[in-house]
Amino acid sequence: MSYAETGKFEIAADGVDPKLVPKRKLRTGAEMPAIGLGTFGSDRFTPAEVASAVIGAAEVGYRHFDCASIYGNEKEIGESFKVIMDGGIPREELFITSKLWNDKHNPEEVIPQCKQSLKDLGLDYLDLYLIHWPFPNFHPIGCSVDSRSPDAKPYIHENYMKVWRELEKLVEMGLVKAIGTSNMTKAKMELLLKDAKIKPAVTEMELHPHFQQTELYNYYVSEGIQPIGFCPIGSPTRPDRDKTETDTVDIEDPAIVAAAKRLNVHPATVCVKWGSQRGQIPIPFSVRRNEYLSNLEGVVKDPLTAEEMAEIAKNDKNCRLIKGQVFLWKENQTWEDLWDLDGTIAK
Repeated sequence: MSYAETGKFEIAADGVDPKLVPKRKLRTGAEMPAIGLGTFGSDRFTPAEVASAVIGAAEVGYRHFDCASIYGNEKEIGESFKVIMDGGIPREELFITSKLWNDKHNPEEVIPQCKQSLKDLGLDYLDLYLIHWPFPNFHPIGCSVDSRSPDAKPYIHENYMKVWRELEKLVEMGLVKAIGTSNMTKAKMELLLKDAKIKPAVTEMELHPHFQQTELYNYYVSEGIQPIGFCPIGSPTRPDRDKTETDTVDIEDPAIVAAAKRLNVHPATVCVKWGSQRGQIPIPFSVRRNEYLSNLEGVVKDPLTAEEMAEIAKNDKNCRLIKGQVFLWKENQTWEDLWDLDGTIAK
């Protein structure tokens, strides 16, 4: 029986023992569970549905939850965290992330925004706080892919460092245990590593079998930065504005389908296995119990063979799904300008 059925939090008999979930040790010394539940409901799931999934995921063994203020559901998820902790799961067994959204890049707004997330989530501290995008550019919720803010700006390192200094203060204040980045590039990260007093412990980036970002991934690992992979199964429920005709579908990849058939699991579970075995931390999202339980089971049993891992590695399509067009700052730009593909930061 689950909380959704009884109104009482109970550890599921068919769940996964959290002690069996691998951990990744961060540069801070903290250990981060090697899989988390994403909480971006896109435009397809309500805050209540996502919050219910958080409780269900905790019942089956999840202890890592990836949140963000822009997802519009932190208050509801905070109520779920209360249920979980009142149900006997100590706060120190949970690993909870939140993120600073783009419209809060004014230095004086950073600490208040983090405190607001803490209030909404019902927490005294965050295990991890990320700068969601390296730009101060934002867009209306539910906007089209053609939406552009007249106030959008390119990446300006001096301004980014002002935001980073405020994150460093959050660590010093004890409100945040570790800080990191999201949607960064090597060119931008090199500047941050040069100037940061507290270096990023993690970076969150799009990672799935059809978008492996091998060179960038290896760079982050070499710098002691733990990659967290969003869209680990190819994000079939991403916003419609992020879908293009050239996108490929990871769960239809022959190598993934073959491995799924051997293991008698859904291809999505193979994508999660691949990410975890590679060393990144996948954060798949689902509100369906069978799916989030299967994803969790995927990191603790029946690993992919070396041959299967190699075959998947060969099938990288370099297919970025979250292109970020709405963050562009000039009329005639293309989404590639956001990602510094030639090694230089676009102006």
